[in-house]
Amino acid sequence: MTTSTPNPFADLPINPSILRVPKSATLAINEKSKALQRAGKRIYRLGLGQSPFPVPELMVSRLQAYARAKDYMAVQGYLPLREAIAGMLRRTEGLDSQARRILVGPGSKELLFGLQMALDCELLLPAPSWVSYEPQARLLSRPCRWIETRPENGWKLTADDLEQQARQRDGKKRQLLILNSPNNPSGACYAETELQDLAEVARRHGILVLSDEIYSELHYRGEHRSMARYYPEGTLVSNGISKWAGAGGWRLGFLAFPEGLEALLQSMIVIASETFTSVSAPIQMASICAFEDSPAMLDYIHGCRRIMAGIGRDFSRRLREGGLQVAEPEGGFYCLPDFSPMADRLRNHGIESAADLATRLLEETGVAGLPGSDFGLHDHLALRFAFVDFDGTELLRVARERPDLAIDLHRPQLQRMQQAADRICDWLHRL
Repeated sequence: MTTSTPNPFADLPINPSILRVPKSATLAINEKSKALQRAGKRIYRLGLGQSPFPVPELMVSRLQAYARAKDYMAVQGYLPLREAIAGMLRRTEGLDSQARRILVGPGSKELLFGLQMALDCELLLPAPSWVSYEPQARLLSRPCRWIETRPENGWKLTADDLEQQARQRDGKKRQLLILNSPNNPSGACYAETELQDLAEVARRHGILVLSDEIYSELHYRGEHRSMARYYPEGTLVSNGISKWAGAGGWRLGFLAFPEGLEALLQSMIVIASETFTSVSAPIQMASICAFEDSPAMLDYIHGCRRIMAGIGRDFSRRLREGGLQVAEPEGGFYCLPDFSPMADRLRNHGIESAADLATRLLEETGVAGLPGSDFGLHDHLALRFAFVDFDGTELLRVARERPDLAIDLHRPQLQRMQQAADRICDWLHRL
């Protein structure tokens, strides 16, 4: 008879800050969707915002050419890449960007975490905001304050909202506001006047702003405006190739620092040197062309914009016709329908929260979405849907060959998106 040996490491002291944070909601819903698919269930994967488009062929050919590059790069990033990034910011936003104030990292997510680590700040987040901002603050035991927004304002932060929150600041701790446009989860984009008003408040109260512009090139009208235009001295810009260049798996992002924040940049370079060291050499070298003003990249980006604009309009229209409150997205991959007017009917069927709603919808219709509570919306029955469950390769080819034609929303590649919207509405009507 054998006796089991007690595990001497069963009571390892895990950091309590980590134990309080669950796995990333977007990754968790993606894994659950895949598991249901393996079990034979038809799943509409609208939970994870992964680009449906292929990586531009120009970038792929460059990666093949540089595949043998094996040396460690500079911690701050490959200089020609940083020069290309700075050039893009000067060209598209009119910013005084310089390569010496650019930091390259393995995705903007890692850099945002490093930024919160380097700063001893209170985090300000408009509700709703991307699912990882607040958990990163919790992992670092940083205070976080949510600022409520309203669906009638397109879920956007207003200058009055920010002013009220700034006046309630406790103590002398500096505040860091993260502003994301085009927005995940709502698809809203900030207009020039809205950014100017927010900049005035931020300047008056000395609020540091991180402008998360990861969807910048997917503004459907090509009219993205950076907060750094109106508050250059207090705005950091984050961006990367995950969304508008379809290269999420390449893991390359950057932070652009304004003049005067060199100490913060140097602190983050220290963090980078002791964590990821540097981004893969072939990836950095191959990504230079993504930031250059080449006809091939512009053609690719314009095609992606046209497709996403058409799908976003059609998907949100179908949901509205089904009785949901949802604004038409202006950029990116997402929309945020509000089920709150149906709260009593949903409650009669055992659905008390957005998390309940997301679970029941996935189990009973196969449509995966994320609850608004994961984005800081705790007083609304809202779900975020990423309208990206289609193969964008053929659609992009057609859009680039015939830029004068409207996107044919009845193409076979888009049937799944239409079916997903119809399943949501049919399910609601059957309740």
